[in-house]
Amino acid sequence: MAGQVSERTARASAPEYQGALGSMSVNASLPDVLARGREALGAAERSGDLREVARCALAVAEACRRLGRNAEADGAWKAGYRAARAAGDEGAMAWALWSGGTLARQRGALRLAYRLLRLAAESGERGGDVVVRGYSLAGLAETGRIQGDYEAVGRLHEQLLTEARRRGEARHTVWALEGIAQMHRNTGRHDEALALFEEAAETASRAEDKRGWAWALRGIADVVSVRDGDVERALTLLTRAEEACREMRLSSALAYNHKMRGNVLYRAGRYEEARELYATALEEFRAMDEPRGTALSRLGLVKSEARLGREAAHTAAELAELRSTLDRIGLRHARDMVDKAAAELEVGSLPAPAGAGRGTAGPVLPTVGAEALRAADVDGLRSEDAEVLR
Repeated sequence: MAGQVSERTARASAPEYQGALGSMSVNASLPDVLARGREALGAAERSGDLREVARCALAVAEACRRLGRNAEADGAWKAGYRAARAAGDEGAMAWALWSGGTLARQRGALRLAYRLLRLAAESGERGGDVVVRGYSLAGLAETGRIQGDYEAVGRLHEQLLTEARRRGEARHTVWALEGIAQMHRNTGRHDEALALFEEAAETASRAEDKRGWAWALRGIADVVSVRDGDVERALTLLTRAEEACREMRLSSALAYNHKMRGNVLYRAGRYEEARELYATALEEFRAMDEPRGTALSRLGLVKSEARLGREAAHTAAELAELRSTLDRIGLRHARDMVDKAAAELEVGSLPAPAGAGRGTAGPVLPTVGAEALRAADVDGLRSEDAEVLR
């Protein structure tokens, strides 16, 4: 899957920053994006330019989402969609739906995420905007991936990587490499995962994409910790990634960085330090209403406290509660991690969840997700007449 990066790969850009914000860098700090977005949005509203309202609302929505201000993000993407619909701008409607779908995934509303992202892809196709269509298909693939159905989304990741390479689109090349690498890592193919994470980091660095670079370093740190037991290298990589997250105020990425630092320390048997990092990450995820990160941080915290002497009965009860939470969200891979933790900590079998019977053999994706992924088609991205991904 790894290969040579297209020679056309150029500096990464942020197509979600449009209109008056179109010149903003992909590396702009989020508070700066939010401040400029609000100012430009106010000016567009006063002028009555609905298309510009939609463009500026998109930047506001994305800055708020990445800062963990979910209620503001929700209001902004919906306002942008209403303005785009009133203006009859299918492309702008698609971008608003993409933002809403991405927010829904972040908040753990996966069925809603599939619906909105599929609508975004369809609207982007009708509007002839290949960029938002590509982002929406990637969003569908990522939603399926975090649920743990790699069979359903593996080919789509590969197709999107091929198209991103062909067009020299750095940001999507990095995203696809990291997604495929994560699937390899989670299925025990560590050498393949490391090669892809390293390629992603190199591509992001050359494209000056600090966000993608920080996520890639986190992936490399995870693999070298698991595969090689190289604690110090892993912590050094995470420190470098954290600096980029802080510079850009990437709240979610920073919280995941702290959780990964906890993972590295836990694997090294440094349970008290791990507990502190998991507690920090848990607080950060709760503050931004991010249920997946919250659950994973809780899992790390439970495991650390068990290693530090907590009673097995309390550990088993918390693990059972976590498993139910992850089942409810629909995160199969993370749910399986709870069962593995119970076996690792030797707390006995966890009680069956309410409504048991589905088990791990049941379908991973909700019906709306399976349908959305079956309908995902990258052919529209291959048109030579379509706008090249930026």
